[in-house]
Amino acid sequence: MPDKLFTDSQLADLLHKGDEEAFNEIYKRFWRKIYNESYKRLKDTELAEDIVQDVFADLWIKRFNRNIENLSAYLVCATRYQVFMLYKKNNNRPFFEAPLECLNLPSLFVDSVYEVKELKECINQWMNLQPEKRREVFRLKFIEDKSTREISEVLNISQKTVQNQFTISLHSLRSTLSKLLLLLFLFLAG
Repeated sequence: MPDKLFTDSQLADLLHKGDEEAFNEIYKRFWRKIYNESYKRLKDTELAEDIVQDVFADLWIKRFNRNIENLSAYLVCATRYQVFMLYKKNNNRPFFEAPLECLNLPSLFVDSVYEVKELKECINQWMNLQPEKRREVFRLKFIEDKSTREISEVLNISQKTVQNQFTISLHSLRSTLSKLLLLLFLFLAG
């Protein structure tokens, strides 16, 4: 039975396997932290309690789909996201939302030479972390605009391998960029 002897990481692993007792222990450890995180932004007891319930309901519902490395950080991020969504739903304007509005307007992002340069640098750094074959498939597809068949011929690999490497690289890039946007959000919201 999970208790204080389990680390947060161990509890997250048990939760991922569907362990209800691990979930209960996570709730006991973190409900107050989530409540405080919500309350300091909302200044409303009832709404803060709702956020706690929403965060933990989401955690349980998506337990098999999440591979959580840092439970505390994950829950704080989830809480901030729920608060942000509540602001959005109620059409309130918290102090941190104004800078985030530009994220919903792609033209503002694209028009900024500096931000485009930063994004390209992030993609280049991501590419450098990829295995050689995957990096080459990505480069040929997106930079040289080659078809799957052409890439297959150039690299002397099957079209199926090209498609698999392309799919994996696209998923990885999206994940990386999503994390960067989340970090930007947390930086502005914190």
